[in-house]
Amino acid sequence: MDIKTHIRSNLREFAISKGLNPEEIKIIIELPKDEGHGDYSTNLAMILSKQLKSNPKIIAGEIKEYFNTIPGAAEYISKSDIAGPGFLNFWVCDEYFKKETESILDKANEYGKLNINEGKTANIEWVSANPTGPLHTGHGRQVSLGKAVANLLEWSGFKVTREYYYNDAGMQMDTLAKSVYARYRQFFEPAYPFPEDGYVGDYIKNIADVLKNEYGDKLIKEENNPVFKTAGENYCFKSIKHTLDRFGIHHDEFYNETSLYDSGKIQETLDEFKRKGLSYEKEGAVWLKTSELIKNKKEAEDKVIVKSSGEPTYRLPDMAYHIDKIKRGYESIVDIFGADHGDTYREVLAGIEGLGYDTSKIKVIIHQMVTFVKEGKPVKMSKRSDTVYSLDDLLDDVGEDVAQFFFVMRSVNTHLDFDIELAKEQSEKNPVFYLQYAHARICGILRNANEIFPLIEGGRGRNIKPDFSLLNQPEEMALMKALSLFPDTVEGAYSTLEPHKIITYLNELAENYHKFYHNHRVINRDEKELSYARLSLCEASRGCKNVLIIKTV
Repeated sequence: MDIKTHIRSNLREFAISKGLNPEEIKIIIELPKDEGHGDYSTNLAMILSKQLKSNPKIIAGEIKEYFNTIPGAAEYISKSDIAGPGFLNFWVCDEYFKKETESILDKANEYGKLNINEGKTANIEWVSANPTGPLHTGHGRQVSLGKAVANLLEWSGFKVTREYYYNDAGMQMDTLAKSVYARYRQFFEPAYPFPEDGYVGDYIKNIADVLKNEYGDKLIKEENNPVFKTAGENYCFKSIKHTLDRFGIHHDEFYNETSLYDSGKIQETLDEFKRKGLSYEKEGAVWLKTSELIKNKKEAEDKVIVKSSGEPTYRLPDMAYHIDKIKRGYESIVDIFGADHGDTYREVLAGIEGLGYDTSKIKVIIHQMVTFVKEGKPVKMSKRSDTVYSLDDLLDDVGEDVAQFFFVMRSVNTHLDFDIELAKEQSEKNPVFYLQYAHARICGILRNANEIFPLIEGGRGRNIKPDFSLLNQPEEMALMKALSLFPDTVEGAYSTLEPHKIITYLNELAENYHKFYHNHRVINRDEKELSYARLSLCEASRGCKNVLIIKTV
C-alpha cells in the first residue's frame, strides 16, 4: 500500500468511528512546504470540527491516538504531530522509502502507472489546424500539450483515440484555393492579381508549381476547379503530418467538417434545436437561444448558428461534431483549445446540453498564448518577408525534445515565455540540459560499475539484492523520498490534466540526484555492499527519468 492510501484509508476509518459518512467528507492530504512539518499533512480535524462540535486540536489529538492503535502503523508512520490551529503532520518511516525504491526497481517502466481507467476509452482532439499552411510556432504549445495529456490518459489506463478535426468546407479553404490558383496563373501571366486576403507564404508557390508541372497551362481558365483546393489541402497536410511526426505524434483519426454535412449530422442538429424550441429565425438567420442555455444569463447573448446566406457558423458544426463523439461512447472526451476559444466552447457545450446530452465527460483545456523571447525581448517569429517562422524552423533551431519540454513546462493557465537562446544553451541554466545531464551522469556511473564489478548489470547485482539499510545519509534519504513521489505526481497531473506538474517533479528529482552525487562516492572497491546499494539507487533514479521523459512528457 502506498503511503497516501494508508493515511487516507485510516482517516476514513476514523471518520466512521465517529459516526460520520466518509463519502461526504473531502479528505485532503498535502505535502508540507516546510520539511520541518513532516512528509504529509492533513487538515481533517478542522474540517470535522463543526460536525463533531469540538476544538480542532482536540480532534487532531484523537486522530493521532487512533493512528497509534492501528496494527502495523509503525511500518508507515514514524511519528505525528499537531501544528497550528489543528493540522496533523505525519513523518514517514525511512524503511518505507527504502522498500519503495525496491519497488521502483522491480516494476521498472510500470512504476507509477495508475490503471484506474483500465477497460475504458478516451478521445483527445487537438492541433486541429486547418490545412491552409504549415504549422507555425504558435501551434507548438498545443501540439506538445496534447501529446503529454494523451500519454497521461494512457498511463491512467484509458485506451486513447488521438483525433484531429479540421474544417475543409469553409472560407479559409476557399481562400487557400484562390491563393493557389493565383500563383499558378502567375506562372503564365505574371501580372495576374493576387487576392488581398490570400495566403502569401512560399509554400503556395510550391503547390502551384506542382500543378503547373502536372497540368501545364490547361487550368488557366478553370479558377473554380476543385483541384486547387485539393492540391493545397494535400500539400499542407503532408507538411503538418511531417511536423507532428517529428514530435512523435500520430493521430488515429482525421475527422473533417464535410463529413458532418454529407452524413446529415449538421441538419439533424439544426432540426433538433428547432423541435425543442431552442432556435428561432431573425433577419434571415437562425439564432440559438444561448441566453437561456448558458447559466450566467447576464453575460450570455443569443448567437447566430446559420447566417442569412445559409452558411452555418462554426458553432453548429462543432456541436454536431461533439454530439457524434458522445454517441461514439467514450468515457472521457478531451479538447485542447487556445485562449481565443475561451468563450465559444461554453456556447458549444451549452447547446449540446440543451439537446439533452451529458457533457460531464467532456474536459476542455484552454491554454494561454506563447511569446518567443531573445535576449530578454519579445521577437517577431518571422525569418523573412511573407514567410512564417514555422514550427519546423523552431525544431531545427532548438531540437524536438527541448521544444516539447519548454512548451509543456508551465501551467496552461499562464502565459508562456519561450526563451530561444536559453533553449539552445548547453548549460545548467537550461532545465532540459540540467535534467539530461543527471541522466547522462547516471549512465556513466553504471557503465563504470560494469567494468569494476563484473556481477553488476545495469546497477543491480545479477544475484545480489541491494541492502538499502546501508543508505541512511540525508542526501540518500532525500533522493529516495523524491523517487517515491512519482506515483502521487502522476495521479495529480492526471486528475487535473496538467503535465507541467511532472516537469516540476523532474527538476526537483534531478536536483536531489545531483546533491546525492556530489556528496557521496557511488563506487568504492573496498565497500562493495554500499556500492551495490548506491548503484541500485542510481538505477532507480535513471528508470524514473526514462519513463517520465519518453512516456509522459
